[in-house]
Amino acid sequence: MAASEAQRGSSTIEPTRTHATTNARTFGSGRALRLGGKVLPEHVRGHNRSLLLQSLFHQGAMSRADLSRETGLTRVTISDLVADLIADGFVAEMGVREASGPGKPAILVDIDRAGHRIVGIDLSGSDAFLGAVLTLDGKVVARREVPVVTGGDVVGTVVALARALVGDAHAPVLGIGVGTPGIVDDHGVILSAPNLRCAGFDLESALETALGLPVLVANDANAAVLAEYTFGGAGDDVLLVKVGRGVGSGLLASGRPMRGAHFAAGEIGHVTVGTDTGPVCVCGKVGCLEAWLAVPALTARLAAASDDDQRIGILRDAGERLGIALAPIVGVLDVSEIVLSGPRELLDGPLAQATVETLRARTLAEFHDGLRVRMTAQGQDIVLRGAAVMVLSGQLGVS
Repeated sequence: MAASEAQRGSSTIEPTRTHATTNARTFGSGRALRLGGKVLPEHVRGHNRSLLLQSLFHQGAMSRADLSRETGLTRVTISDLVADLIADGFVAEMGVREASGPGKPAILVDIDRAGHRIVGIDLSGSDAFLGAVLTLDGKVVARREVPVVTGGDVVGTVVALARALVGDAHAPVLGIGVGTPGIVDDHGVILSAPNLRCAGFDLESALETALGLPVLVANDANAAVLAEYTFGGAGDDVLLVKVGRGVGSGLLASGRPMRGAHFAAGEIGHVTVGTDTGPVCVCGKVGCLEAWLAVPALTARLAAASDDDQRIGILRDAGERLGIALAPIVGVLDVSEIVLSGPRELLDGPLAQATVETLRARTLAEFHDGLRVRMTAQGQDIVLRGAAVMVLSGQLGVS
């Protein structure tokens, strides 16, 4: 989706659907999330604008001279860009820096972090669709949820949730980001989502038409890894495994989101990890990772266990299956860390330990023995915050 220009004084930003433009879906596959390198002359201004905003987003208030030194852009270019961004409501003057010597104190500028809001929606929950209003810094300021809908009026339910959240924003809404289970293409079309009983549906266009705001739709795990990258301190090479009603993963390689030739990169839930038969998966196969690891299936097996030893065995078995699925990915891509997202009471402890042990046993110890496996610190908000990053990147070029 093309990045749209804010209407001055307006509470919305008008969406466009020109997918062929240079700035289209700038969080998408193949593009480094943070800027670097040369650009074509016709794209210079947009590149410089994003570079300036990226510097302010991560480093906070700076003077125009600071920005010139940080970005390598001339002071004239910086002054021109800052003036435009102030007029558009994305940057504000924050007062003068405390004087430390002779001369006129510098005026500091920063992203107007309270000037816009982002609506994030997470459709991956087992019991509820979650929604939130977030600041540009990813802080949740309002929440709502509705019961999960499968096979019914998913769009109507999501539209009603989004409209309520827009009403809660009390500031211009930069855009709406949606994280959904399933395989989602670069235009926000859900190609396949068995857990939502949905296939071949253009959710992005349907929401934009109904809401009149820019909308970005992506797989929930791909959204989550963006949140970990922007707000969670993850490096440029990270694999995030999201465990909920299903199991999926999001991957960054050298700071670039990986989607795959068929938009199915990271769909590890239906990788067969049981040659010793195993539970039947929702997809109809036997031995899928999701059948061992998804929250409903794992919770049911734990509830049927007779004692703590049996419960620990069930968790370790699930962790071993996860390690079996991840080992080839670690071996091929040499990721530096694996982040787990889901119920801490299930994933942290015996399950995570068994995953680490299996990875060490199945990869080249010389290079992968120090691989870090950790829980995210972002809890259930990770997809909501990732949806906010999608909007930040798509609309402002910031991540």
